[in-house]
Parts: sequence; structure tokens; C-alpha cells
Amino acid sequence: MPVVPAWGVPRGPVTNDADAAFLAGAALNALDMLVRTQPDWAGVWRQRLALKCAVSAVRLAGRSEDEAALRDVWVLRGPGDDLGPAGRVFAAYKRLASRLGTIDTKVLRELAELLAIRWGDELATIPAMIDDVKHAERGAPFAAAAIVTKLCTIRPDAEMLAWWLADWMLAQRLQWARPVPLLMAQRTSSAFRLETGRGRMRPGELGFERAVCLALAQASTEACRMAAEVARRADRLATVVPKLRAKGAGEAIRLLLDEDAVSGTLRTAKLSRWASRRLFERLIELDAVRELSGRSTFRIYGL
Repeated sequence: MPVVPAWGVPRGPVTNDADAAFLAGAALNALDMLVRTQPDWAGVWRQRLALKCAVSAVRLAGRSEDEAALRDVWVLRGPGDDLGPAGRVFAAYKRLASRLGTIDTKVLRELAELLAIRWGDELATIPAMIDDVKHAERGAPFAAAAIVTKLCTIRPDAEMLAWWLADWMLAQRLQWARPVPLLMAQRTSSAFRLETGRGRMRPGELGFERAVCLALAQASTEACRMAAEVARRADRLATVVPKLRAKGAGEAIRLLLDEDAVSGTLRTAKLSRWASRRLFERLIELDAVRELSGRSTFRIYGL
């Protein structure tokens, strides 16, 4: 399992741009090796990182929903249900974790709606903005910082979208098949704290690129640590699969490896609600999954 070396993790204030870029490079190298191994549990790993970013984005929007609340909104939703403001933010980050795709006006309109950002002509310039950043041929951390700065300069109220695009740009630069949600979760971290100790560095301010480098170093370190934990739980799940007798168990196992959480009343072509309940109870007995909600009803399971 790739890990960020101890010397690649910021241990205190970093005031030199070159040092910050070096730390980001070391951390992103470890993360890149992890991404390129394409483990079978990469789906749940990305979705949990998306959940962390969504919580931070919801805070930026002035709301208070935590991970448990966002899980509930998503997993317990019914067909056609309105996800609500926080749930739509989560949907935007789940979309980021699912595919790289192309950023065109149609995609931007959909993202703006999910993130409750007013559409305007300024947002229609984003594809051209992305092309400019690409043609600049700067390193991945600096390309991510550039897209945040450019968008926040013309639309300060679109910061949430700017950080979403920063992770997308990072994946483009590193040639990943799917983005890894990272930066939004670091928005309030020490990386963006002003040297005076008070206040937070804003996009475009002096030292912002250095702050993004440090944020990526920290985010990559946390992502690798999470991956190690998810891998351990996935290995445990793999060892108990031969003991399962339920027909259709394979589909449920695949969902557990692809999603952050799965409803305890899951229904598939081969699994009834009753069969799903028995399957998850068996997996709990075998210490292969966890019940994530803490409730006795409307249970949610995951690695």
C-alpha cells in the first residue's frame, strides 16, 4: 500500500514555495501510485472522500449536515425524492468521484444547479478558462490553484464549484481515469491559515499557490491512510465471501466495494429485502461490515 513518507508531510509552517511544491510532489506521487493500482475497493474509497468534501462544502453553504445526515439523505432516498440542498451538494461530489468526463456548458449548468450557484455568463466561460490553464502547462498543484483563483475572481460566490473543478483539473493533469475528491475537505485546514494566525487565505492572495500545495500534501496523506483502512476492511470481506450462501450475494458485495454505504433493505433481481437483511446480519456476525447509522431501524451498512 503506497504511503506518503514522513518527510513528505508538513510538520509546521512552510513559508518557502519550493518546499511546499516539493511536499505536494512527494505526497501526490504516493497517491498516484495508489490510484494506478486500481484496487477493487477504489469505489468506496473515492465515495468516502467525496463524503468528506461534501460535508465541508455544506459548511461553506452555511448548513450543518454531517456525514451521517448526508448518508441518510442519499441511501434512504426514494425514487423521485428531492435530495434537498445538502443532498444535492453530496450528489455533485459523488459525481466527481465517479468519472472524469468533459466539462462543457451542459455539465456546468447541472453542477451549478446541484451546488445552488446562480447561472450566469461568467460560468459559461469556464471551458475556455480550463483550456487556458491546460495550455499553460504548469504542474498539477498550480493548475488546480489557477482554476480556483480564476473562477473566484469573476464569481466569488462560486467557490464551491471552483474547488470541485480543482480536483477535476488535478485528475486531468495526472492523467487519472477518475478524480479523487481532495481539496474541498482541506478548505478550512491549517494550509490556508494566514501567517498571522488569524483569518484564512483567499484565492488569488499572495501565497495561495503555496497553500494549495500544502493542502494537497495533507489531503494526499489522509487519502492514503483512509485507503489503508478501506483495504483492510475489504480484505476481511473477501475472506468471508466463500461462507455466504445467499443467492445474489455477489451483487451486494460489489455495492459494498463501490459505495460508501448500502441500505439494509437493499433489493435486487436476486435479493429480496428479507434476504438482504439476513445477508447483512450474517456479514455483521462475521465482522465483515459495519452498521453505520447506529439505529435499530432503517439500517445502513458499509465496509
